[in-house]
Amino acid sequence: MNMLFERKLAIPMEVKEMYPLTGEMSNTVEAGRLAINKVFTGESDKLIMVIGPCSADKEDSVLDYISRLRTLQEKVADKIIIVPRIYTNKPRTKGAGYKGLLHQPNPNEKPDMFKGIIATRGIHMRAVKELGFVCADEMLYPENYKYLDDLLGYVAVGARSVEDQQHRLTASGIEVPVGMKNPTSGDYSVMMNAIYTAQHSHTFIYRGWEARSMGNPLTHAILRGYTNKHGQSIPNYHYEELLRLHDMYAESHLQNPGVIIDTNHANSDKKPLEQPRIIKDVLQSCKWNPDVKKLVKGFMVESYIEDGAQSVDGGIYGKSITDPCLGWEKSERLVLEVADML
Repeated sequence: MNMLFERKLAIPMEVKEMYPLTGEMSNTVEAGRLAINKVFTGESDKLIMVIGPCSADKEDSVLDYISRLRTLQEKVADKIIIVPRIYTNKPRTKGAGYKGLLHQPNPNEKPDMFKGIIATRGIHMRAVKELGFVCADEMLYPENYKYLDDLLGYVAVGARSVEDQQHRLTASGIEVPVGMKNPTSGDYSVMMNAIYTAQHSHTFIYRGWEARSMGNPLTHAILRGYTNKHGQSIPNYHYEELLRLHDMYAESHLQNPGVIIDTNHANSDKKPLEQPRIIKDVLQSCKWNPDVKKLVKGFMVESYIEDGAQSVDGGIYGKSITDPCLGWEKSERLVLEVADML
């Protein structure tokens, strides 16, 4: 095999023993999860806002950003549940480039997976302990979910992973909402099949065990736009697309129909300043049709302290080193405006 095995990494149980949750932290996670879950079961009519940096590149600036969300959450708590994005591993279309905190705790240094595992658990723990937030992360590697399964409040499966069997089966054993993105081709049937799979019980191999999942009734859709055969970005957040998804849900008999609208990626053609416009467009669709309103559970927004993006060695504090983001002032104004519209 043309591969070098450098060292054996600590298993999730060992890492949790090294970095355990306190009773107070566990209570924070439980309460946060309950509030989020109730939105997807329809028991709460609050709006979910999964918001934060494209990638959690630096612990200090990410936690600084989330501390600002804490103050904002108090202002909109009666209408919006903020779920900070702490995305610690990033898919790369061509495999090259910064792959996230899990790979490189310091973006300017070489990969160190053990330090990365500790760093990802550490940043999520600090968000819970210091800021009272349960956060969202992308499940890029299904076998790594156990390192964070006692911390996360929301999990996303990306457009390139949604058709993968191991992602679907692992999602079926997760106890928090899992969003399945439409694939980059835009084929809704792939996304709906993933939701169906994850909502049912399965027996499969997971981390060397024969595992049996119970099914996750909180698995749902994420619309993020798609790319056509010419490489052009095509949005799928418009009214007609939401009606189409509603009808597909009605035919599928899936539990807890719901959708999160990803306002960046192909929906905005990676133009982050378009995100507020997209959200307001969807909210108008919700006002027009009660079926659409019931279906739309919230939004994903890529947001950081500074507008835009920079190179890995750019050096600007709080500016994304992956996809461009909406800056803090615009993000704060957006959340307050959304609350006023609800």
